[in-house]
This record gives sequence, structure tokens and C-alpha cells, in this order.
Amino acid sequence: MVKVLIASRIHEKGVELLKSNGLEVSMVDEPSEDELAELIKGYHGLIVRSKPLVTRKVIESADKLLVIARAGVGVDNIDVEAARSRGIEVITVPEATTVSVAELTIGLMIAVARKIAFCDREMRRGAWPKKHGEGFELSGKVLGVIGAGRIGASVARIAKHGLNMGIVYYSTTRKPWLEEELDAKYLPLDELLKTADVVTIHVSLTNETRHMINEEKLRLMKRNAILINTSRGAVIDTNALVKALKEGWIAGAGLDVYEEEPLPRDHPLTKLDNVVLTPHIGASTHEAQERAGVQIAEKLVQYFKQKELLK
Repeated sequence: MVKVLIASRIHEKGVELLKSNGLEVSMVDEPSEDELAELIKGYHGLIVRSKPLVTRKVIESADKLLVIARAGVGVDNIDVEAARSRGIEVITVPEATTVSVAELTIGLMIAVARKIAFCDREMRRGAWPKKHGEGFELSGKVLGVIGAGRIGASVARIAKHGLNMGIVYYSTTRKPWLEEELDAKYLPLDELLKTADVVTIHVSLTNETRHMINEEKLRLMKRNAILINTSRGAVIDTNALVKALKEGWIAGAGLDVYEEEPLPRDHPLTKLDNVVLTPHIGASTHEAQERAGVQIAEKLVQYFKQKELLK
């Protein structure tokens, strides 16, 4: 019988789909590296989310593993090179969380522009911060999208059609369809940063994108611009961002991801009024979790059927 280890909880519909197709399923919630290295023995498939880490040690401990399935988009918690060296396939379901991440991005944009979190905090402590709550409208402003894949394009559509924003974008490849659909303009990264009123980041974490937004890049942005990141924390140099927010190089930021997660309680970002912080909840909606669980289960079933391990 084909055995699958679910090492980070997925939606129950995904679990039932696996079982109904004849797979033997075991579940453990985010084990440590040593625990997973021991547990993985005997399993043909492994399902994870953004945790746990699937390191070389884990992969080399596996004796029957054929496939690692990430119920989401990124694979930075998986040593893909180690997996490929052992002939282990890595599969994802990037489309499952697109809507949820895009909507959170728009929410952070509005929250920062209108100082919603700041005003909420002040009112809860008994203040009436009307004089300090002046923000700015997004309508008519320019949105700069860094990374125009599924999520970046979805954010651009909402911003264009829902908020009447102009769209500029930077991507490793031009997107003529996006330019035609949204009257979007391609710009080199530095020009985008100089031009946009709101900058939103939607890239994978790679050696090339790590700290792609550093002190030099932040100094290019408008002083009244805001920066949004719902991709991966390490694409921004956190120390440089804190400095930029404190010294007013930019007006504010909305962050869902961080270089260190969970974000330490006394982190400098938590002391700033011009930043809105959420705890990596981009994909944390009922709908996205159901889609991710079901879609990753469907892909695993299809994979094992193609390998003729399932009828």
C-alpha cells in the first residue's frame, strides 16, 4: 500500500480524498528536523506547508520517498536540490492561494494608506486620534508590482478595476498580456521604485531576490510611498526597512512575512506606528486552505496513478 505522511495539517477534504483513493495516511503536526528524519522512513509521499523544513538530512533519511508535496506555492522550506539528486519529485499547488494572498495585499495597502491599525490602537486606549489619522486615497495613484505572476497580476487587476490605480510592473520577463489587459507599463526595478506610490512584492525567495529591497533601493522610493510584502520576508533587508520607516524615507509599510518568524515580541517593527503587521496569514482563509488541501491530494493521487502504484 502507498503510504503518505502529512507533516503539516491540510484541509480534511484533502485527507479524505487521499484515503478514498486507497492511500494509507498518517499525520503529525510540524515535527522537528530530527523527528521528521526518523518518521519519514517507509513513506512514499510527504505533504508539507510552509513548515516543517524538509532538509537534506530528512531527504537522505527517506528510504522509499518518491514525492514531496507542498500544499501552497513556495518551496523555500524544501531542499529541492537534495530531492532531485535522489530522484524525488517536488510538486506544488501555487494557484490555490492566489485570491487570498491578493486580497490580503489590497487590505494591507488600504490599512497603511488610511492608518487603520494606528487609529484602532489609539481608540482602544481611549484616545480620539482624528487629527493624526489623515491618510491618502489610493484612487488615481500608481501601483508598482514587483513580480507579475499569478498573485501579482491578481493584485494589479483589483487595484486597476476596483481602486482606479495605474499599474507599472517589474518582472524577469515582460508580460505583454498584462500590459494589454490593464494598460500596465513595464519598468526596470529602479524606475518602478522611483515612480510608484505603492510598491507590492510578489516574488519567490532565491539567491537573486534575497534582500532585493535594500537600503539603496528604499532610498529610491518616494517619501510618501508605502511598501507591501506578502511574499517572503527575506526579500527585504529588515534593518534597512526599519531605518527607512524611522527616518521617513518612505511613509509606511504593510508586512505579512518576515526574515524571522515568528516575529520577536520586542522587534523594532512592532514599535513603529507607520507599519501594519500580520502574522503570515496570506493563505489563511477557509477557501484557500480547502483548495490547497484538495488540489495537493488530487495531484498526489494522479502522481501515484501515473507511477502505476494506484489503480
